[in-house]
Amino acid sequence: MARTAVSRRLTWRAATVLEARWETTTARTLVLDVPDWPGHLPGQHVDIRLTAEDGYQAQRSYSIASAWTGEAGTVQGGTVEGGTVEGGTVEGGTVEGGTVEGGTVEAGTREAATVGGGAVEITVQRLEDGEVSPYLADVVEAGDRIEVRGPIGGWFVWRDTATAPVTLIAGGSGVVPLMAMIRARGAARGRQPFRLIYSVRTPQDALYADELRRRVRDDPGLDVHFVYTRTAPEGWPVPPRRIDVATVNDHGWPPDFQPDCFVCGPAGFVETVADILVALGHDPKLIRTERFG
Repeated sequence: MARTAVSRRLTWRAATVLEARWETTTARTLVLDVPDWPGHLPGQHVDIRLTAEDGYQAQRSYSIASAWTGEAGTVQGGTVEGGTVEGGTVEGGTVEGGTVEGGTVEAGTREAATVGGGAVEITVQRLEDGEVSPYLADVVEAGDRIEVRGPIGGWFVWRDTATAPVTLIAGGSGVVPLMAMIRARGAARGRQPFRLIYSVRTPQDALYADELRRRVRDDPGLDVHFVYTRTAPEGWPVPPRRIDVATVNDHGWPPDFQPDCFVCGPAGFVETVADILVALGHDPKLIRTERFG
């Protein structure tokens, strides 16, 4: 995974939308080609800035959904096929006037518009009264350009060098940065045991549902438990309810295992879950939270 210096100066980049795909009827993933992207860690986010014809600007932050793999990406005037960044060398691509360290180019220029897995994915949940999300969810199409700044954040991140079990607890679109962690673990073929507790209103509101089922099927180290708060699937063993102490106790890792815990969702949801984790005996220093709203 590329090393990301979170303390560096951030600049706005003009990203090109490579793909826009619906995850649910109200949420869409945008795949962005970001020039000179330095790589990111799962859990980080980006700022998106939109500028109207009259000069008015609106800016919002969105979690990154994709893992940075350091695998083949596009270059100016061509494509790198099978190019990877490994141990400070570039295979299948060229770098001019600089050095490669952990997947980033320092003190030089490169021909590649992106080195390795340069596509950055964000998943946008449409807010009916939002300024930015309706445009990103309903209007933007492949080929459009939007301004991106990042990656941002250095605390709410998971590194594939960590060895502890991981408990992920998401509310609604709070699953996005946690999905980046799951994807990063898969890309690194990590053996750290992951458990995801995912709270959504209805089955139709679940992001990445098919991918999560496929990953659980293929990866014995990943467990996913859905909690439905309004409507549960037919035959679901429990009625709709919110996450409670029993849910976290039954489907998360026990505190004796000293798991790293990541919680993301609306502010009230995050506060409730963090309190539950502490009440169950989890070390507060191992609980990391990200909230919105």
